[in-house]
Amino acid sequence: MSRPRVLSGIQPTADSFHLGNYLGALRQWVAMQDSCDAFYCVVDLHAITVPQDPAVLRRRTRVAAAQLFGAGLDPDRCTVFVQSHVPEHVELAWVLGCLTGFGEASRMVQFKDKSAKAGPDTASVGLFTYPILQAADILLYQTDQVPVGEDQRQHLELTRDLAQRFNHRFGETFVIPRPYILPGVAKIADLQDPTIKMSKSSSSPQGIVDVLEDPAAIRRKIGRAVTDAGTEVRADEEAKPGITNLLRIYSALTGEAVASLEQRYAGAGYGTLKKDLADVVVNALAPVRERTEKMLADTDHLDRLLAQGASRARQVAGVTMAAVRDRVGLLPPS
Repeated sequence: MSRPRVLSGIQPTADSFHLGNYLGALRQWVAMQDSCDAFYCVVDLHAITVPQDPAVLRRRTRVAAAQLFGAGLDPDRCTVFVQSHVPEHVELAWVLGCLTGFGEASRMVQFKDKSAKAGPDTASVGLFTYPILQAADILLYQTDQVPVGEDQRQHLELTRDLAQRFNHRFGETFVIPRPYILPGVAKIADLQDPTIKMSKSSSSPQGIVDVLEDPAAIRRKIGRAVTDAGTEVRADEEAKPGITNLLRIYSALTGEAVASLEQRYAGAGYGTLKKDLADVVVNALAPVRERTEKMLADTDHLDRLLAQGASRARQVAGVTMAAVRDRVGLLPPS
């Protein structure tokens, strides 16, 4: 029985992934490379939907790729590549864009949210059509399953609609992808505001733990994490969101149940929990940081791995695009 194909991507929009990325996505990606035919890409084309410094984007793209390998992705067990290295992504996005209604694209919640923050006059057409490029990313590889969180569910529904629309109009071409809700994924909150998700776009620097961060800085941030009234260490989303978040991080990194942690820290106080959690986080991220730094010390090797991944991705993407061109009626090159 063939393994299901999965695809997921991550943007190179920061100098380091954060703990939420690591626990919410990267660890699951590592596990899935053994059970799935897995394709993972650094989506640099998505990154330029908002202004980027070119030199910084190039550096961050390499740093993002190095972290994927550092987290445990194995180029012999999965396909890791940079999105812009596979031009079929953009070509398919144009074809799908020609099948997408303007009103349909206008209803995408993420565009509404991001354009509201930036202002309607500054939001780019690229930001508006972002979900169509995302659909192309997925459909290009005949993806069976897409790991998604709730914030991406609407985009996957658009992807499914476009695949079905194309198949109905031009004949069976695309696999209809299904959402794959990652089991047991910890939802990591901002250390300074535990009511919001840890995020580069909305969190303060003190609210984020970066994967590549210096251990001393990690300890300081966890030591200064917002806690709640009282001294009892227990999980309670309403009354104790700060402590609940710290327990969730601890549990996710060690595999120990939150209830067990509550028993262990009964009567111990917040300070002891924070000190022990800092040790857990530092120890968990240290090997990822060391492997990433080793990758970045030899960018020629890193670039070769990405070239190999892009070559493998293009083999699959090329077959899909040949079928799409033929069915749409584009004249083949002589």
